[in-house]
Amino acid sequence: MTTGFTISLGCVLVMALLPVVCAGLAKSGMMGKPRKDGGYDNDNPRQWLSNQTDWRARANNAQANTFEALPFFFAAVIIAHLLQAPQWRIDALALVFVGLRIVYVAAYVKNLANLRSLVWVLALLANIGLLFAGLA
Repeated sequence: MTTGFTISLGCVLVMALLPVVCAGLAKSGMMGKPRKDGGYDNDNPRQWLSNQTDWRARANNAQANTFEALPFFFAAVIIAHLLQAPQWRIDALALVFVGLRIVYVAAYVKNLANLRSLVWVLALLANIGLLFAGLA
């Protein structure tokens, strides 16, 4: 078993931070604006986010979907390590997953629904590959 902080474990950190990036994107440019003018409401952030439209709403939706993808990805990385999959394979599939999820967020925010769906499926397949990387 590989010891130390691997590339795939770094990918776990990147994925843990990606929802925060999405939330920041949804709130960007609205932090200093007065609430009466639609500025960010830190007293009721979820309500404020739920009232957003267009790209801000999509960035918030990308945040939610990214949170939903985390448990499977985290488990797949751990299981691949436990099954002693070749480290290069774990790292490569984790990098592919993270890269695809970043493209997914961009496609979501830009309202490219077909691309977003395709990338979502590809990321799911990469994650499934990661889960079974130790069996190949």
